[in-house]
Amino acid sequence: MFTLLRRNKAIPALPQTPDGYLEPATSQALLASPRRQKLLENIWQRASLSRSQFEELYLRPLKRYAELVQQIPASQNHHHAHLGGMLDHGLEIVAYALKIRQTYLLPIGAPPESQSAQAEAWTAAAAYGALIHDLGKIAVDVHIELEGGKIWHPWHGPIKQPYRFRYVKAGNYQLHAAAAALTYSHVLTPNILDWLSDFPEAWAQFIYVLAGQYEHADILGEIVVKADQASVAQELGGNPSRALAAPKQSLQRQLADGLRHLVRDTLKLNQPDGPADGWLTHDALWLVSKPIADQLRAYLLSQGVEGVPSSNAPFFNMLQDQGVIQTNAQDKAIWKATIDNGRGWRNTFTLLKLSPALIWNDPSDRPSIYTGSVELELVATPAEALQASLAPSQDETTTLLPDRPVAAEERSDSAEGQSAEIDALLSLLDNSDKPVVTAPVESPPAIGSEVVETVSAPVSRNDGSPIPDPAISTPKTKTELGQGFVDWLRAGIASRKIIINDAKALVHTVSGTAMLVTPGIFKRFVLEFPALEAQATAQKLNAWQLVQRSFEKLKLHRKTGTSLNIWTVNVVGPRSTRKLRGYLLNDPLTVFSEVPYDNVSLSLPPSPTEGTE
Repeated sequence: MFTLLRRNKAIPALPQTPDGYLEPATSQALLASPRRQKLLENIWQRASLSRSQFEELYLRPLKRYAELVQQIPASQNHHHAHLGGMLDHGLEIVAYALKIRQTYLLPIGAPPESQSAQAEAWTAAAAYGALIHDLGKIAVDVHIELEGGKIWHPWHGPIKQPYRFRYVKAGNYQLHAAAAALTYSHVLTPNILDWLSDFPEAWAQFIYVLAGQYEHADILGEIVVKADQASVAQELGGNPSRALAAPKQSLQRQLADGLRHLVRDTLKLNQPDGPADGWLTHDALWLVSKPIADQLRAYLLSQGVEGVPSSNAPFFNMLQDQGVIQTNAQDKAIWKATIDNGRGWRNTFTLLKLSPALIWNDPSDRPSIYTGSVELELVATPAEALQASLAPSQDETTTLLPDRPVAAEERSDSAEGQSAEIDALLSLLDNSDKPVVTAPVESPPAIGSEVVETVSAPVSRNDGSPIPDPAISTPKTKTELGQGFVDWLRAGIASRKIIINDAKALVHTVSGTAMLVTPGIFKRFVLEFPALEAQATAQKLNAWQLVQRSFEKLKLHRKTGTSLNIWTVNVVGPRSTRKLRGYLLNDPLTVFSEVPYDNVSLSLPPSPTEGTE
């Protein structure tokens, strides 16, 4: 007996025949509901592609998927067991897979330039693997009959006649995963497969996903499994955030790669006649804590890793939790040791301890062992260790930056408490419990509409000149530093390393222009370029204040009605209302190559003269 399953989602009422058969629908009708449109917006934002690229690589496969699964549920009595459940599950899992994929730099361990060149292929492979992973159900778990009695199979192509369906008795659970290979050719075109096959590592993992062999699919298989768990958890009232938590290997690899890069190419080790950034002994690599934290944080941010803790205490906790540093007898990250070169130079430092094998796989690649001595001191108390992690000791001033007074605004920021730092740490792995964005970067192409060909322009200034790398290590004037900040911001937005219009974003679109959240966006810049601290200290300023003042010198921002620089906007969310402070730009194209829609969650106060300083 054929059964139409319960409907528990607000989906369009699609027509049925008098005999109870469902009329086949177009992709435009199937994808027309507001929720599905929201999911498409989310997928487009995370794919980070132009309109034409998104249409070709994502929207068309999703349309073909919709017409293939029609209103079939994803299961009989479990998740998404409603008309259209398979389509809902497919869109959700793609959105979740793209979210998880953003926590990886792929392929793992490859040089940054190789990761950049392969980024789109790995992103698409994650999306396709997620979309197709359950598609075999319509081949082996569901019996579909066309009007007139003919049995339909997915290898026949999209359903063109009225149909009805019933689930068959449960058989081999693994069978539908393997049966995906019977269906994928109706979703992915030869051109797409040709393109993916040019990336051997991603291609191999994708083939294993198509075959249902997730144990061999490595990172891609892990992404698909976690995305599936998140979608199911959301449908069944569970916690998708827990299912979405990125595997430790992902963050671990990013931290390890960053440490290898810094130790091999940047840090000075084993300096014979004075201070260094680290020392190699027979059993450990000792790195001065604050410089390595600053530079590793800058490296992660430059690689597009968001949510990196801005304070050293939670940053060291992250290194400890991920197992990339070795802890002392009290299970703390910070060690204290006196370095003596045996020729009159002797100094005490707070250090991080690493295994040399983490940096050098081949022992023959290691530098020579330090000829002086590293004398460990008694383990500091927890309070002393925390204090050491926040600022260098007096003895470290030859290598580290001197202490400076804490400005009133910085004290105000720290008053938000340790919970903000914990939130920042958690957001590194997960920053949302829904696959729906607050405000899209721009509207996706309408389903079924004609797509206008667009070409992504190279990142450039408004005068057309290309943006160089921000030359901020030794800026000669405040104007140069301000322009370096603007160039960095424009490049970061274009590459999606700097997210806009999201819950934790530092750049929003308000009243038709860009709003730069202060002091957050300036602090984010300084974290990526810690060399600015020395220059700011010489001027008795916080580094972010130096950048902020340099930006103001450019006069790119609007004044409020009372001639103040900084505006206050209201943020209205589902549970609370709060405020953001920031600069509004005169011309949004200063940082955007194409102006996005306003963030619907933000609004200027009723009086245009209201602002703050």
